[in-house]
Amino acid sequence: MEKEAAKGIRRNKAQTKQRFLDAIEQILITKGVAALKVNDIAKVAGLDKKLIYKYFGGTEQLMDEYIRTKDFWSNVKGEKVPDAITDGGHAFVEDMLLSQFDYVAKDKAFQKLLLWRLTEQRESLKKLTDAQEANGETLLQSITDPHFGGQSTQFRSIMAVLIAGTYYLDLYAAVNGSVFCGIDLQAEQGRNEIRKALSFLLQSTYKNL
Repeated sequence: MEKEAAKGIRRNKAQTKQRFLDAIEQILITKGVAALKVNDIAKVAGLDKKLIYKYFGGTEQLMDEYIRTKDFWSNVKGEKVPDAITDGGHAFVEDMLLSQFDYVAKDKAFQKLLLWRLTEQRESLKKLTDAQEANGETLLQSITDPHFGGQSTQFRSIMAVLIAGTYYLDLYAAVNGSVFCGIDLQAEQGRNEIRKALSFLLQSTYKNL
């Protein structure tokens, strides 16, 4: 009986925490970051705001946990890396880059976080950046740096341009327009052209660098 009761408590805690996380996402999408206040979050979640402090420690910690669940690169964990890599990480890097391009386009809440990060200094958002960098550093050191050796910094620079470019194109299409350089970023045909361009640039990098 005690074990069953403990399981019930853990389950209820997890459900409560998820309701707060879902509330943040709903507010982000419908009202924007300015509405992320403790009373508003509790109201949307349909829960007492005291539970935010009980389960998270405060609004900042709640935001930290939400941001961790949303970021693409911070959630590229070790299990997504193939056991055997014989191409210097080419296939893995390409798959992750194309997946990120699609992920950001579909996730409206994460788009809000990216825009928020560009316009405001906030500890939660700095932690997002730090987490991205730490996870990216692990992947680069273990996969691509050994392959490129003395050219590893140049490869990192190329990846910075490609990742930033996909972020910008997705945000551009979501916020102010769909056509960029004559490519319709909201049409599947246009997005396929961008995917092919990303694949071509990575292939050229691995071939020539």
